[in-house]
Amino acid sequence: MIVVIQCAAKKRAEAGFLRTKDGKKVLFVGDPAAAPPSDALLYARPDDLSDGDVTWRDALLQYNHNAGSNELRLCRAGELYANPTYGRLVRQFGEKNTYILSAGWGLIGSSFLTPNYDITFSMMKPPERYKRRRKSDFYRDLCMLPANNDEQVFFFGGKDYVPLFCELTKGAEGKRTVFFNSQVAPDADGCSLERFVTTTRTNWHYECANAFLDGKLNVLRTSTDTAQSRGVA
Repeated sequence: MIVVIQCAAKKRAEAGFLRTKDGKKVLFVGDPAAAPPSDALLYARPDDLSDGDVTWRDALLQYNHNAGSNELRLCRAGELYANPTYGRLVRQFGEKNTYILSAGWGLIGSSFLTPNYDITFSMMKPPERYKRRRKSDFYRDLCMLPANNDEQVFFFGGKDYVPLFCELTKGAEGKRTVFFNSQVAPDADGCSLERFVTTTRTNWHYECANAFLDGKLNVLRTSTDTAQSRGVA
């Protein structure tokens, strides 16, 4: 069984940063040009060219390959976010079966060393619109789910993240289940849909994931297909 949960804005206080050659912290955002001025930070997108003649994304991949002592103190993806649900998923299903769907980096494993970043698919109000990733923006999203994975995949995340989940997992051979809580089901091509009923509107997917962890969701049965799920009121 594979579990995937969307990323979160709130990171752990000790989360590390990628840095330029002269030591400046790099904060990855959706629109660097619109970010607030800062002498302490370099704003960038993951696929911008770094000062090392590769993109920041490739620099991060190289760092993970040669992490050694992890001198930048980057957090594992499953430990980067402040909400305890991420840790619960890792403890119950293991690092190899827990993935994060990141608006900045793509579908990454929970053990992947990940820098602090502030990118989201969610609508943002001024002056925080610089954090938003737009559909037209170019991202070379990573997909660390093994090719031809045949295990069931469960996704906990908001509707803004569903298209990326569907795109990055389309090669999976196992059944993919997307939870949602709105009355109108999201488009999730090739996936089964399961409605999670709750009055929570903001970050409802944490409640859903915890119910799943507690064995309160009967989703391991044969689910209805996507068309039937869309008919749920």
